[in-house]
Amino acid sequence: MKLMLQELERDLLGDNDVDVGDMFGTGLNMEIDGEWSGPVRTEPIHEPPKESSSSESNLSSISSNKEASHFSSRTPKQMLIECAAVLAEGNIEGASAIINALRQLVSIHGDPPQRIAAYMVEGLAARVAASGKYLYKALRCKEPPSSDRLAAMQILFEVCPCFKFGFMAANGAIIEAFKDEKRVHIIDFDINQGSQYITLIQSIAKLPGKPPHLRLTGVDDPDSVQRLNGGLQIIGLRLEKLAEVLGVSFEFQAVASRTSLVTPSMLDCRPGEALVVNFAFQLHHMPDESVSTINQRDQLLRMVKSLNPKLVTVVEQDVNTNTSPFFPRFIEAYSYYSTVFESLDVTLPRESQDRMNVERQCLARDIVNIVACEGEERIERYEVAGKWRARMTMAGFTSCPMSPNVIDMIKKLIREYCDRYKLKEDLGALHFGWEGKSLIVASAWR
Repeated sequence: MKLMLQELERDLLGDNDVDVGDMFGTGLNMEIDGEWSGPVRTEPIHEPPKESSSSESNLSSISSNKEASHFSSRTPKQMLIECAAVLAEGNIEGASAIINALRQLVSIHGDPPQRIAAYMVEGLAARVAASGKYLYKALRCKEPPSSDRLAAMQILFEVCPCFKFGFMAANGAIIEAFKDEKRVHIIDFDINQGSQYITLIQSIAKLPGKPPHLRLTGVDDPDSVQRLNGGLQIIGLRLEKLAEVLGVSFEFQAVASRTSLVTPSMLDCRPGEALVVNFAFQLHHMPDESVSTINQRDQLLRMVKSLNPKLVTVVEQDVNTNTSPFFPRFIEAYSYYSTVFESLDVTLPRESQDRMNVERQCLARDIVNIVACEGEERIERYEVAGKWRARMTMAGFTSCPMSPNVIDMIKKLIREYCDRYKLKEDLGALHFGWEGKSLIVASAWR
């Protein structure tokens, strides 16, 4: 096994121009980070695993006819759990055998259970090969954000209503905070493609009377996709043009800094402005006390509290991938992402290219990081609603329940989708889910 991994590493280190976009079959150009220097599986992930021969796999030649007979009676889910269990015990050879067998049974073109299994097995393979760090860094879409071609993450927010509802809840709370204000300053530590603010500016334009002057500050982290594509200035220009067309007084500024290094003086808070801070799918990227004694997650919240904001909004995925050991984390991740994949089955046809892009570039990237990485290399560290509530309270914030107007608006929109999407209010936070599974939680604080 060790020799096979060394051989695989030599193959890849001999060719640093591997096209990871082709490996995932995204149809978009993908950038390999300059630090790429580690081993990944050479078998293209975009080919249905069931079409690949075990003799071609770098981790194969282990399975026997007896093993194949054993695996054939088990479902992909059962095999995934068994693989994670033996891997947690350090049995690399046993895990590799199951990985090889699984690749013959699952397909990213199949039904939701097959699709999630196909990506989960690649996360396990990356853990075996210790390549999760490099694969996660490599899966970075380098298509510039533009009005005519939405980034995969933006598509996810559009086609998976739970993500969209989370943004809408945050926007609703922000607009409620606008009342009687003439100047509003919003600070966002991860604007992404700016889709949340496109909707917000459109909503502000419809308000009765003269809308407030809106100033938006975005943190332009050097590790973000936006920085790779020219920084937040491109997104800022889009928002400025939209605001001008809609008659909304608007200005945008980007702060070029790592999030952990941002200080109050860099944010240019001004007297006479109502300050709002928006954390949408960002806080989970900040390392906490389980990673480092510095605890950047709580440190950022305390810094924001020192700004004395009128409102802070938090939108996050409602799952614990932060402190759990590998095996229970794998089980929780499987349960969570299985539900996401199932919900996508209602929104988009299985052959949809948009759906393929979303699953490969957004969901698969998270899955690989959660399953394959540990320590500082594990970036996708989600927490459940109760943990965020504890962190916000410890930082000095008080819960600000969503208004009935916001809740009614979202309930009305949910009815336009499948009735399997659910909304639940709990301790002032809104939980958006699929049937009985909570996926996204949105909350407001002051």
